Amino acid sequence: MMAGAGEKITREVCDETDLQDGEMKEFDVEGHPVLLVKSNGKFSAVGGKCTHYGAPLVKGVLVGDRVRCPWHGACFNTQSGDIEDYPGLDSLPCFKVVVNKGKVTISADRKALENPKRVKAMKARSKEDRCTVVIIGTGPAALVCAETLRQEGFTGRIVMVTKENHLPYDRTKLSKMMNAPVAELELRSAEFFSAHSIEAWTKKEVVFVDSQKKTVHFQDEASLQYDWLLIATGSSPRQLQCQGSELQNVFLLRTPEDANTISESAVGKRVVVIGSSFIGMEVAAFLSDKAISVSVVGTSEVPFQAVLGQQIGKVAMKMLEERGVTFYMKNGVNALKGDNGKVQEVVLRHGEVLPAEVVVAGIGVSPSAGFLHGSEIATDSHGAIFVDQFMRTSIPEVFAAGDVVSFPLSIMDGRRVHIGHWQMAHAHGRIAALNMLERRVALNSVPFFWTSLFGKSLRYAGYGEGYTDILVKGKPEELTFLAFYIKDDIVVAIASMNFDPAVAQVAEMLLSGRKISREEAQSEDLSWMKRP
Repeated sequence: MMAGAGEKITREVCDETDLQDGEMKEFDVEGHPVLLVKSNGKFSAVGGKCTHYGAPLVKGVLVGDRVRCPWHGACFNTQSGDIEDYPGLDSLPCFKVVVNKGKVTISADRKALENPKRVKAMKARSKEDRCTVVIIGTGPAALVCAETLRQEGFTGRIVMVTKENHLPYDRTKLSKMMNAPVAELELRSAEFFSAHSIEAWTKKEVVFVDSQKKTVHFQDEASLQYDWLLIATGSSPRQLQCQGSELQNVFLLRTPEDANTISESAVGKRVVVIGSSFIGMEVAAFLSDKAISVSVVGTSEVPFQAVLGQQIGKVAMKMLEERGVTFYMKNGVNALKGDNGKVQEVVLRHGEVLPAEVVVAGIGVSPSAGFLHGSEIATDSHGAIFVDQFMRTSIPEVFAAGDVVSFPLSIMDGRRVHIGHWQMAHAHGRIAALNMLERRVALNSVPFFWTSLFGKSLRYAGYGEGYTDILVKGKPEELTFLAFYIKDDIVVAIASMNFDPAVAQVAEMLLSGRKISREEAQSEDLSWMKRP
């Protein structure tokens, strides 16, 4: 091993014959993981950790020149290191590979080796370019759109606006790390936005969009004109509609302030969580060792039932029960009662009265598009914005992305869906940016989401709505299983725990258009999953 002037690292890692075509291996270079790939007879090397949450990519799925992360589905090009699907913002460092006399050598710039994340090059702002892109929202769809515009050569003005107090942050952590300060959640720093001439306006609420005059109007009566507009306002938690919902210590979870306040208020208190889907269950898990008691009220038989089915829902329920969480299922809330303006009790539909000093409602979300009332931008009956496969709305200069949209899903033959996934919002943002630049690139991404309870992650890929059957393999009671969701004898989605990289493998198959039959899912031999 040699270090040239402290800048270059050269390491012979293996023999040429140690990797077969279509194979990847991880090597340690100066204490850093490097992924070596052999594809179509050619070697390439990139950073070994996913730039999203640091998963080892060697445990993922390699298809041609693309590797898919085993944890959350992000995809990277193994020749360039560029991120090609999400979640995450950054690309991988890319290293030089030389094959000489049957030996494979990796050469790396020390800085690149030490930094597992690479920000793609971005064009500078040009004052001569008078074009303005306005982005309403600062979630992943908004941020990826802004960055993609700069990466793809846009030199005009970019303005991101949000009614929140913060720059873009990782909202998925709010229910998993409720006591985290917002600085630990930020996706990009203020310096990053300044360096790339992306204006980020906080505490700026949009009240109306005039698509005729291409103008966004704000609550403070200011306005801003645009050439292109992206609406990426996400969704808002549904409010409780029962007596007493206005009492103190009754919370919704949307912002870092909400998460921090719930976390602080719950310590040593009796907590009732209303709702047994992903937000509710993650909140209950986080608070289980901090509150005196945690109770969960749900309308279904088991948590997650509509999405994941009864068997997996029972597994999740047992995990929380073993940590002292009590469940009141097939139930609902009639009223909240309080004393001196603070909540004290939750009265259930079946008559039970639960002591409650803190109540957290996680009963679903609605698209945040109320400011479009009276505009010409088309929405559906639920308030979601209609977009096509290019993320265009009914107005030519207006795009929309993320949780706020209803869009055609490619793996379901263009069926219109509304999906509130962190990963999918990233993909929407990229497609919106490319089509603002008239690249005519259609959305083609497989929904991929995850939940985490007590350090155990459950992964899911596909679109299982309307499934008629579930085939479960493995041992759910031991938290090691695969679940195939089937409709019309075809697998439409998969969930797993401790079975990586199964979900990533199936995601690749769905992306390619491959139909997975019931018979394959039933088979004891799952080797077909390794052939996307």
